[in-house]
Amino acid sequence: MYFILIFEKPKFDFIQRGEKPLMDIGWILTLFAIGFVGSLISGMVGIGGSIIKYPMLLYIPPALGFVAFSAQEVSAISAVQVFFATLAGMFAFRKGGYINKPLVISMGIAIVIGSFIGGYGSKFLPNEAINLTYAILALIAAIMMFLPKKGDENSDFTKLQFNKPLAAILATVIGVLSGIVGAAGAFITVPVMLVVLKIPTRVAIASSLAITFISSIGSTVGKFMGGHMLLIPSIAMVVASTVASPIGAKISKKLNTKVLQWILAALIVATVIKIWLDILT
Repeated sequence: MYFILIFEKPKFDFIQRGEKPLMDIGWILTLFAIGFVGSLISGMVGIGGSIIKYPMLLYIPPALGFVAFSAQEVSAISAVQVFFATLAGMFAFRKGGYINKPLVISMGIAIVIGSFIGGYGSKFLPNEAINLTYAILALIAAIMMFLPKKGDENSDFTKLQFNKPLAAILATVIGVLSGIVGAAGAFITVPVMLVVLKIPTRVAIASSLAITFISSIGSTVGKFMGGHMLLIPSIAMVVASTVASPIGAKISKKLNTKVLQWILAALIVATVIKIWLDILT
């Protein structure tokens, strides 16, 4: 008996539509600017940047008269960008001793499986369902950012203890949902680490970059196989990410942990308000 697995042929669309010329330098610079700003902040607060870049990619290009991306396309671009942004940010944090390997392994393996399922499975969902999934995730993250953080910021990070089974279960759920929207899930992973797993802020930020990098592998492959990969926007975002993310990581090391928490909370809340206003109106 033979089993034949058939996937839709991935498309590397150069985007042959829109109101302005597709190779317009302004269009490319707009994408680069979105990628740079999002990756700079993502390096600072330990996220892949999709919480910022998803709405920016969705709303800014059409506001400037350029081609409007669909939710499927935005999620695919985000998946590729997150892969490179977190890789660059992770290397910037590697010497600080903040990346907790047991935490990364426990959550990383689970989240990559979930993100692959969500990334490939999103091809069967309408754009409205993808936007709604993103809005719900962001809302949960926003609420969690205002709950008490119980991690000991002054503890010995090398002796950190946490509930591994719970971490793996949470990571699987986060992976599936974040894979749907092309995010690696760090904007929800960091709050979960801080509030549920009681991880210190700097360890959560550094470790989440490593976990997000692993997660982005699953979501990127899933999006590729789902056939929604866009070449030119992805390249522009990747270049911006590799430049800006390490800069953000260096800034993060010099900021107070409370400041980092409030920056992340503000970003999540602003995104939640915008997305939900669009959905409800």
